[in-house]
Order: sequence, then structure tokens, then C-alpha cells
Amino acid sequence: MNEFKCGLLPVAGIEPVILILGSFPGIMSLEKNEYYGNPNNHFWKIIEAVFGINRNLSYDKKILNLKSKGISLWDSASECRRKGSNDSTMTDIIPNDITSFLKNNRTIRVVALNGITGAGKIFKKHNPDFSDLFPYVTVIILPSSSAANAKISPEQKIQQWKVLNNYLLE
Repeated sequence: MNEFKCGLLPVAGIEPVILILGSFPGIMSLEKNEYYGNPNNHFWKIIEAVFGINRNLSYDKKILNLKSKGISLWDSASECRRKGSNDSTMTDIIPNDITSFLKNNRTIRVVALNGITGAGKIFKKHNPDFSDLFPYVTVIILPSSSAANAKISPEQKIQQWKVLNNYLLE
């Protein structure tokens, strides 16, 4: 069905440096109440390769490891209607308040958009004055970790996501 759905709360440690923004959780993620809960999504494989966090750990341990490295997770959309888990079917989108999140987490230096057509499109539409409000925050678009993004291999995704390490080393 195309019922109205609510997303997940943000995940952030004490002094996050990176905010990874997805579009909106898929059905499996919402059911599990976990970011990237669909095992077909390449997200945790990418995270393991880029940050050394074992993807086979429990979800809670993976989240603790992300937080300890200064990585936060959230989505561009807070609520929406969507058929299945496909971003292209999202309608009636209510964005998350990224501005307030960043004002409350002033240590964030990069917003990494997990895909251009989902997270990127929603973020840019609802945050047109972002660079004026946060000139010290870099926005980068990374290839979507979704398995539906088959134009690029998981290994190619990993190589492009490695840019995030540059921000953790600063």
C-alpha cells in the first residue's frame, strides 16, 4: 500500500564529525527499527571496508562503533508515502530538520548524501540555503548503497565512500 510512514530517529554520538543521510528507511529497516536493515543493501559492507566496523556485529554494536568514530546517521525524509522501498515512489515528503540537527551538533563537518536521486534530491529541495547557513560543512554525494543501484559495483562504491576517511583524520 501507499500508507503514510514515519522514519527512524537520528543516530549520533557526543561529537559527530560526519552525518550520513539516506533518503528514507525501506520496509525491512522500518520493521527492524534499524538503519540499512535490508541485508541486500551494501551499506554495512561499505562501512566495514571503509571504517573497519565488522558488518556481522549486532546492530547495537555497529551503531556504537559508528558513534565512537564520529559518524552519525539519519535520513533526508522524516515521513512520506511510498510503495514498497523504492525512493522513486515517495510522495508527500516531510523532511527531517537537518538545520536544527546541525545546530545541535556543531562538530559535524561533512554531510554525506547516500545517493543522488533519493537522499540528494530530497536534501537539496528542502535545504536550498544550506551552504549559507553552514559554510563550514561540506556536502558530498556518494553512490547509493542500495542494491538497486546496480550501475556501480559494491567495490566501486567502497572506493568512492573512502573519501569519508579524509574528514575523520582532520
